[in-house]
Amino acid sequence: MDHQTVADAYRRLSKQYDRFFGRVFEPGRRLAVDKMGCRAGDRVLEVGVGTGLSLTHYPEGVHVTGIDVSPHMLDVARARLNGQADRVELALMDAQALEYPDDAFDKVVAMYVASVVPEPQRMIAEMKRVCRPGGELFIVNHFSRDKGAMAALEKLVSPVSKFVGFRSLFPLQSFLDASDLDVIETVPVNLFGYWTLIRARNP
Repeated sequence: MDHQTVADAYRRLSKQYDRFFGRVFEPGRRLAVDKMGCRAGDRVLEVGVGTGLSLTHYPEGVHVTGIDVSPHMLDVARARLNGQADRVELALMDAQALEYPDDAFDKVVAMYVASVVPEPQRMIAEMKRVCRPGGELFIVNHFSRDKGAMAALEKLVSPVSKFVGFRSLFPLQSFLDASDLDVIETVPVNLFGYWTLIRARNP
């Protein structure tokens, strides 16, 4: 999976994304923002903001910067702002090469992005870099099972998963080991707890 494959997949999905993934992913979005415990004046970076479905969940006084690799998804997000442009900034950017200085944000979140980017560890390294020391990182994502019917299904669809812009084989422990995250907690979210919210401290 490469940058262009991801961009192409989300160009195709941009107008239908909310219909297919809005409601089913909503519990994870809400819980992630709740767990962030944002206060007025906090600077938040949302990596892979997509169509901006999470933007209305942030409290007043919090400045949110959202980046995405898909200009088509960002077009939908801009249309959703409805007067929030003073506290939300959107930018076209690669999550693996963030154009922000070190320690620029208090909290950094990536919802449903880790299994989409070509190099997840590069994304996590960039999230750590731009988050201030002592700040927090939040990841919400699907992680593949190691046994059972879902594990079999994930293996079955793996050869074609790149064409729809994600990898189906994405084990949680391997991701955590490679990312070297200082994990505070992991919480199952969404339907049947199939997705996981990771909360980590930036050293």
